[in-house]
Amino acid sequence: MRWSGQELGVDQVDALPGLARLNNLVRSVQTPEFAGVTFHEVLAKSALNRVPGQSMMPFGWTINPYRGCSHACLYCFARPTHEYLDLDAGDDFDRQIIVKVNVAEVLRRELVRPSWRHEPVALGTNTDPYQRAEGRYELMPGIIEALTTSGTPFSILTKGTLLRRDLPLIASAAEHVPVDLAMSIAIHDHELQQSLEPGTPSTKARLATVTAVREAGLDCAVFLMPVLPYLTDTRAHLDEALRQVKAAGATSVLYAALHLRGAVKPWFMQWLEREHPELVPKYRSMYYGNNAYAPKEYRQWLGRRLHPLIRARGLERGIEDPVTGGIRSKSPPGDRWSRPGPNARPTVAGNGRGSGSVGSTPRLELPPELGAIADPAALF
Repeated sequence: MRWSGQELGVDQVDALPGLARLNNLVRSVQTPEFAGVTFHEVLAKSALNRVPGQSMMPFGWTINPYRGCSHACLYCFARPTHEYLDLDAGDDFDRQIIVKVNVAEVLRRELVRPSWRHEPVALGTNTDPYQRAEGRYELMPGIIEALTTSGTPFSILTKGTLLRRDLPLIASAAEHVPVDLAMSIAIHDHELQQSLEPGTPSTKARLATVTAVREAGLDCAVFLMPVLPYLTDTRAHLDEALRQVKAAGATSVLYAALHLRGAVKPWFMQWLEREHPELVPKYRSMYYGNNAYAPKEYRQWLGRRLHPLIRARGLERGIEDPVTGGIRSKSPPGDRWSRPGPNARPTVAGNGRGSGSVGSTPRLELPPELGAIADPAALF
């Protein structure tokens, strides 16, 4: 079936049960270009997603133009968000993709509201805005334009090399608002990367994208996340990863150990039992019961291994936003609304110190925040 051959505004008699409950489903689309993938086009009710945080930074803002992700990373912590629509966190997450076709239009309306305070907005902290579907839907240019025009700082975290398409637009945006870019490159062994992240661009292609970002005059962080116990945590693998990251021109690196939350755990463990059965007992002892995080002792050990390697390669340790999970905005903490509209009211969230007072706690000592997964009811 072709994209143009599928009608708008008609009932989808074969819609999945959870999607059938939506009153904003436009159509469901399948195409030979994306074999095995169905795109469910919806009219978003909102674009900005408020993410609950801690007392120092009570909330953050994200935009998710897509739900579900054809990158199909087995360890992706966002998988449980699909369960809200009676879709499973495994194969459905990879193949049933929700597309907010009007997200840029809705965003423009939200950004001109008098209540909008021009706080930083993160993209890519839940599902990837530059997954393959973006090549067809082209939602990101409208989002970037809306944020820039309104004077809103933003960050993008992606595994998608399609980011290169929008680099001229992003470079232009950076002349007007703070912009932070990060590429997620967790695995630097090609066979392992293809097995765990079957729908993503190769590590080599993502490193080339880091270089392209730098050549466009922009900083680019690399998220070395997740580090996989007994698979990617050897000194040799980590040092080679950092060597490649440095050679690509990355300006900083962030890391965190694997965490397996909810339905992600059985999905990942199925892969582990098939590909590395010898590691199953070790993982079960680390991620036992409802424990989603690697033990504190392991995170501390990983920090002791990584910190000297990061310094030896001449890299800076980046700072993760403690609420959204994206790269921390370079927007000054007390000036989150540095280019506000005429009705914006600058106030500092939380205890008066702004977000500049957080983020100093090393990730090796505390579990990663999962604030980017907000109330599922707000997804549409």
